[in-house]
Amino acid sequence: MKFKISAIVLCCLFAFKLSAQDINCKVQVLTPAIQSSDKQRYTEMEKAIFEFVNNTKWTNDIIQINERIEMNIVINIKEQLGQDDYKATAQILCNRPVFNTSYNSTLFNFIDEEWTFRYIMNQPLEYNDNETRSNLTSLLAYYINISIGLDYDSFSKMGGTPYYQKARNIVNLCQGQSGRGWKTFDGTRNRFILVDNLLDNSYKKLRETYYTYHRLGLDVFSQNIDNGRAEIADCIPILQKVAKDKPNSMLLNVFFTAKADELVNIFGKAIPSEKAKIAQTLSEIDPTNNSKYQQILKSN
Repeated sequence: MKFKISAIVLCCLFAFKLSAQDINCKVQVLTPAIQSSDKQRYTEMEKAIFEFVNNTKWTNDIIQINERIEMNIVINIKEQLGQDDYKATAQILCNRPVFNTSYNSTLFNFIDEEWTFRYIMNQPLEYNDNETRSNLTSLLAYYINISIGLDYDSFSKMGGTPYYQKARNIVNLCQGQSGRGWKTFDGTRNRFILVDNLLDNSYKKLRETYYTYHRLGLDVFSQNIDNGRAEIADCIPILQKVAKDKPNSMLLNVFFTAKADELVNIFGKAIPSEKAKIAQTLSEIDPTNNSKYQQILKSN
């Protein structure tokens, strides 16, 4: 009897492990611009999106609960276009734990200004890799695959490629959608351009930087801060070359939006000569955040 109980417990644990999902995502649906007494609609929307994101198996890998990819999705409803149609902006945030620390490093922090979608209350959110069932699930699946890709790139060189390919497939399937952001000419910072950059071989060195920066840099901080900082410093000339070869690159902008504050903290504790060099180079590569990089020089 004891053996049977143990076997059952083991089987249950194994089944749980296999069914454990890949994403741990917090979802918020905000409606400050909507004058409506029907708040239940938005509560249900938030719940449906939360369950869709967190209960879908997005990878083929067995991922432990503590290894799930941490995400936040904040959808700000700007306008209700019809009974079930909405216009919104969305902020997608993805974090990565740093080995042997309690610190989470930001991988992706992006605001999409062009979310239009239909949501019908009590209708399940459904998604299929090979067809577009709704613009909402396509939007969610696109950014989940981008986030997974960045996470995998940070653990192995070019490890995120299969997920960027999935995101590109979503873009291709959505070319006939009326919502903006899927086509190359829909502005200068859209979904088409982002995934196109990620799969463009001319950005290979930038993608490899995600691995060096996180796996060889941040992940060794708990053992040797100086060695970790040196690895990250070696990434700066690579980023500088990308900026020279690809001025106004969306992908480079995505990198620095996620990393500017962190870089200030990393190099604020470097030796004075390194501080000056790094601050100057970062300001040249990413002038938008120049005021932040000047803080490196003032840090002790």
